[in-house]
Amino acid sequence: MKSDILSAIGKKLRNVRKEKGLSLAEVARKSGITAGLLSKIENFRTMPSLPVLYKISEALEEPLSELVKPVDNEPESSYTIIRKGEGEIELRYDSKGLTYEKLMSQIIHNHPVKVVTVTVQPGVFRKPLANDSYELVYMLEGEIIYGLLDEEVHLKQGDTLYFNGQIPHSLKNPGDQSAILFKTYFMNSGD
Repeated sequence: MKSDILSAIGKKLRNVRKEKGLSLAEVARKSGITAGLLSKIENFRTMPSLPVLYKISEALEEPLSELVKPVDNEPESSYTIIRKGEGEIELRYDSKGLTYEKLMSQIIHNHPVKVVTVTVQPGVFRKPLANDSYELVYMLEGEIIYGLLDEEVHLKQGDTLYFNGQIPHSLKNPGDQSAILFKTYFMNSGD
């Protein structure tokens, strides 16, 4: 399956960083960016500008050309299918109690798009955070409360929410069962 090119770059950055025994904070300090931004790039939650990517390559002492080298040469298929359980679990330091399963991330008509399912454990509250995307959320199971600016938006099974992810947003599962969301991130370009 030909997909996940930008996601693969983020994964490659993380792998090189770990192979060299460097923490997020060390690479961030050496590159002059924040650890939060580096984490977002590694997890394909934002798309870095070329100057930011270059700074990261210098901090890692790895040629930029190696970091962005195509990761596969498979021919493009006319469709993509992700079977149950084939998604990739993403580790996120800022979202304890939430499990992100990446189903796909691709460039569609020159725009990066990422699709995940998110399982939110009962009673979990995730503090407000922001990202460089617009988000479309569809509730598959359970109940969630999104905090957007000064509002609380209650979502139940079958509800859909679309919002600008650059607005800090919190997430809370007030129920006694896990909630499952289907999310699509429409990524902004730049840093």
